[in-house]
Amino acid sequence: MTAQRPQTHPSPETLDQLFADRDLMQLAYDFLPVGIVVTENRVLRDCNRRFCEMFGYPRDDLLDQLFAFLYPSEEEFLNLRSRGDDTLGTGAPYWDERVMRRKDGSLFWVRVRGHSFTPEDPLARAVWSFADLSRSRPYQPLTRREREVYSLLCEGKTSKEIARSLDLSYRTVEVHRARLLKKMGVSNTAALFSSLGDIDGDHVVGSPDP
Repeated sequence: MTAQRPQTHPSPETLDQLFADRDLMQLAYDFLPVGIVVTENRVLRDCNRRFCEMFGYPRDDLLDQLFAFLYPSEEEFLNLRSRGDDTLGTGAPYWDERVMRRKDGSLFWVRVRGHSFTPEDPLARAVWSFADLSRSRPYQPLTRREREVYSLLCEGKTSKEIARSLDLSYRTVEVHRARLLKKMGVSNTAALFSSLGDIDGDHVVGSPDP
């Protein structure tokens, strides 16, 4: 994992003045321990200091950019572009855990939470938080097919049911399942869930096929 730059805190004098004036909104926004992003039609309009540090970019390099370049591939970005629309469209917050890419090219797991300001058009204007999961879930490269099999396993489906869902043979599904167990160094499905965060399939979004 890439070492992250330490945050530069305001001087004690500035900090004292901000607290005395109760002018704390910008301070909280910049130094919140999760990344915060405001988007418009999936274009990044503003972000806080923590988000810049997490991805390794200067703020000016992020503003007014389409989110696609922060994903492992353009294909993965396109696959995710409408994920969560149904939830956001009800006015409820949405979350998932997905793989994203730093400036240096390294991939890492992120927990993403979102709220839409425009439920009638969920991605028109929204705010998102990004939490780096690198310490609790080191990145393990999964192909998109492995991710699909894992997600369906999380839903309680059997290998035969997964084979029907993905239009694969039973044997092929078992091969993918065996590879998942080997990659995580575990011997059964329950341990696999624990290794990958033990969240249900609807909230697991992995990396694409190489």
